[in-house]
Amino acid sequence: MSSELVYVYGVAAAGPGLVQTVPTLQGVGGARVRLIEDGGLAAVVGPVAAADFEEAALAARLEDLRWLEAVARAHHAVVDAVAAAGPVLPLRLATVYRNEEGVRALLADGRELFASRLARLAGHVEWGVKVHLVAPPAPPPKAPAPDPSARPAPVAQASGQGTPTAGRPSPTDDPGAVGPGRAYLRTRGHERRSREDAHRAASAAVEHVRRTAAAHAAERVNHRVQQGPLAEGGAENLANDAYLVPSERCAAFLTEVRRAAEQEPAVRVEVTGPWAPYSFAGLDGSGGLDGSGAAAGP
Repeated sequence: MSSELVYVYGVAAAGPGLVQTVPTLQGVGGARVRLIEDGGLAAVVGPVAAADFEEAALAARLEDLRWLEAVARAHHAVVDAVAAAGPVLPLRLATVYRNEEGVRALLADGRELFASRLARLAGHVEWGVKVHLVAPPAPPPKAPAPDPSARPAPVAQASGQGTPTAGRPSPTDDPGAVGPGRAYLRTRGHERRSREDAHRAASAAVEHVRRTAAAHAAERVNHRVQQGPLAEGGAENLANDAYLVPSERCAAFLTEVRRAAEQEPAVRVEVTGPWAPYSFAGLDGSGGLDGSGAAAGP
């Protein structure tokens, strides 16, 4: 068994620009990148160690975040460089084949799909638009929860009419005063209404931003919102979208999306790009072409 596998970064249309660009690139592990051409298509590939990318080894390696980050950076650097020379269909991270014959079979089996999608992506780039909830203003300090064991202090009783008795309010008591139990419930109600109002405003803002971005885009993919450690600054992520934008409309796209963001104080909008069209490489919009992430092919 060979000690190396063939790592596939993406598929592009063969041409002089690609031939000039690819030999200058270094990919995963610093290995030189090359082309495997077949029938007008070219797979952008490089060698990787089988000890790292065989199925069992890869499963363990993916738990090493430092290693995974290095592979991802190298992968994206190659794809971005190729995208500067022309349209490219990025494959999923860690897509590998046992040999060159397996890569040629990939090109032959997917020829029609690759050709149509490359033609569709020509002259387009990807922009990412994330929308985050802006937390509503902090409510006033909470009143302490009522203590069921608390009892009003007894009032000394004296002889004579008009003397207050235990449990009865004094004429000098404030009739507008609110007890601790009612104050606590009022504060909780205020918090609930503030959250509901913030989410209603944010939902409307998301739709405004999406309509604005879509007016300048050819396609949109709604990715799963980010949660937990992936959510930037702990803010709730309401939308995590990718837009395929014609190159000549990028300036208008940016201007209009930023203007829409300024009009929506309920949310914070983050725009990233331009990128190679990772989210639009597959016809189903799932992001990236099929790749097993482990050694495939004969």
